[in-house]
Amino acid sequence: MTKALLLISFLLLSVQGQSQQLNRIMVNGRIVVDSDDIEGVTVFNRNSSKGTITNEKGEFSIKVAVNDVLEFHALQFQEFEVVIDQEIIISKQLTVFLVEKVNKLDEVVVLPYDLSGNLMIDVESIKIYNADLKGLDLGLGNMEEFEFPDDARSRTENFTMHSQGQTMKNGLNIKNIVSLLLVPLFESPTNKSADKVDTVDIPMSSFKSQYSEEFLEQNFGIPKDQVDDFIIYVEDSGLDYSLLDEGKELQFLEYINDKSKLFLSTQSGRN
Repeated sequence: MTKALLLISFLLLSVQGQSQQLNRIMVNGRIVVDSDDIEGVTVFNRNSSKGTITNEKGEFSIKVAVNDVLEFHALQFQEFEVVIDQEIIISKQLTVFLVEKVNKLDEVVVLPYDLSGNLMIDVESIKIYNADLKGLDLGLGNMEEFEFPDDARSRTENFTMHSQGQTMKNGLNIKNIVSLLLVPLFESPTNKSADKVDTVDIPMSSFKSQYSEEFLEQNFGIPKDQVDDFIIYVEDSGLDYSLLDEGKELQFLEYINDKSKLFLSTQSGRN
């Protein structure tokens, strides 16, 4: 008789359990919180041991029955529980309001390592040390022995202003040099005769004194005692008088530069 009663009780409990499981319905829920981080909140049915997570809108769906307990877990929110009642089952809707979790930091304790806790006092008590930079060895050896070639950041040299690898040291104005000194000197015979009334001839001595033998020597490599020969050489080499026009000063200097190289090579061949 006892065995029969136990069997009947077991069958009734099984039927009741199956009935409760079959009676669970799908409920659509949504969490509401004053935060944009509402995705990935865990929703767990403690009674059925089933769970889900919220989407980017804070929405979720889960099967529940009356008196089921839903647990909501997230690191950024306080844990929350909801007991399912008949109204939720009928409406099949659930809205849950969560509260953000505020992490309170533990009190900062200053350990007794010669610190008082007063920043002004502790800063003044810190010992400082001035390193001797002269005694530092970076393992680079003598920096003066290093060679640093030009790169993209190096200054661009204007080789048009150079001759024999030297810079025009006197810093004279190119336009003034060519217009006032060279143009009258190398002016074509036609222009000289046509403008003889208005043009003042510049003697060789005047040219050399103003333009300076030193300038020709330093920038074009012309020895001082050969300046006169060089000027004659330029004129006898078929000077293109269009180079004397205004605006062609730089081209004329390039021409003089080339002629100076040829002149010097000719002189060295004679020697």
